[in-house]
Amino acid sequence: MRYCLNIHTFANKQNHQIFNNMKRNTLLFAAALLIGLTGCKNTSIQEEAWMDNALDAASYQLKLTAEELSGTGKLPRSIYSGYDVNFLDMQLQREDKSYIDSLHPNPPALQLGQRYLCSIYDWTSGFFPGSLWYAYEMTGDEELKNRAIEYTNLLNPIRELKGTHDIGFMMNCSYGNALRLAPNDTIKAVLIETADNLCSRFNPEIGCIRSWDFGDWNFPVIIDNMMNLDLLFNVAKLTGDNKYKDIAVKHAQTTMKNHFRPDYTSYHVVSYNNDGSVEVKQTHQGKNAESAWSRGQAWGVYGYTSCYRETQDVTFLQEAVHIADMIMERVKTDDLIPYWDYDAPAGEKTPRDASAAAITASAFLELSTFVPDGKKYADYAETILKSLSGPGYLSAKGSNQGYVLMHSTGSLPHGSEIDVPLNYADYYYLEAMKRYMDRHQ
Repeated sequence: MRYCLNIHTFANKQNHQIFNNMKRNTLLFAAALLIGLTGCKNTSIQEEAWMDNALDAASYQLKLTAEELSGTGKLPRSIYSGYDVNFLDMQLQREDKSYIDSLHPNPPALQLGQRYLCSIYDWTSGFFPGSLWYAYEMTGDEELKNRAIEYTNLLNPIRELKGTHDIGFMMNCSYGNALRLAPNDTIKAVLIETADNLCSRFNPEIGCIRSWDFGDWNFPVIIDNMMNLDLLFNVAKLTGDNKYKDIAVKHAQTTMKNHFRPDYTSYHVVSYNNDGSVEVKQTHQGKNAESAWSRGQAWGVYGYTSCYRETQDVTFLQEAVHIADMIMERVKTDDLIPYWDYDAPAGEKTPRDASAAAITASAFLELSTFVPDGKKYADYAETILKSLSGPGYLSAKGSNQGYVLMHSTGSLPHGSEIDVPLNYADYYYLEAMKRYMDRHQ
């Protein structure tokens, strides 16, 4: 049986669009009223201007891409980029050059700068439909909603996938947002089936969900896996069955025990022996085993903030706060967009990672609502968002092969996606914008 979204069963479109437009106009109305009563400086309108510009540019890019790829069965992931081994050597500073054996081939010259597409089975496939959902939520634009439905439906076969932990990313970002914004009984069935498949990767002896099925590790778990727990939390609420929540909590507890160093930076990969003891701690996408890979630190603060939201366990909140404070201490760039690894050699040519910044901003905005001194996290997130919304990172309409943000880094040690747009940078940027908007209404 094919589960699909039916556009005709959604709630009244006009009411939903009016509601979203009212939300977007709240800041503008409040600012105008304040000026009329007090004559104060119009700071709210100034803030609304940069947000409106960012949402306008993002919506344009998303609709452009959706139209160009409609009917292909493909989704946008990045653009093709190449690398120079000498540059990688300078960034990695490793005496052991074995990483060279893992480098992805440089693409043909004709592909460089062109859009890199992926299938629905790519780990990033849920981010583009998720971005469409967020853009629709913030703008009320029905074209974005229709495109979100189209690209979410593409992912229907993923409900049967069992070979990766990334099904949480793939389905919660797409179908999860669809359930929020356009409820449909078939969506619930898809999410439950997906969550069951994710649970099948949980090993109770180890206390974790297995991440990868490749490589020489016995039972690898990556910090990224914290992001897939939201699917389990959501399905626990949908079904009333706490088995999903219990697995998510146990995974988070085991990860907290073994992934983090005394300074609250995290390892990327921890592999376990069958008895639950640690086999090895290392990196796969960072500078070296002991470095702080930027996106990994963002995954951590986001994941533990989510765990606190769902459990109210202060242990998770304390972990999120510790990681957040570490991030604020370690990121030294003026615009708060980190280098691809916190321990990378700082320099003008050192690649940034806008995806790590966007994830951090989204996490910090939620964390700010849970702690008494939350303003410092909200202010930090605002600085990130304004940096990402400026010309240095936000794409001009019709540029950047239709992506929203520039200057992310996928996996530098593999020579993969260095200083390029990434679909998950766009997704978490838009999610952070939505959280920022909610906080200021």
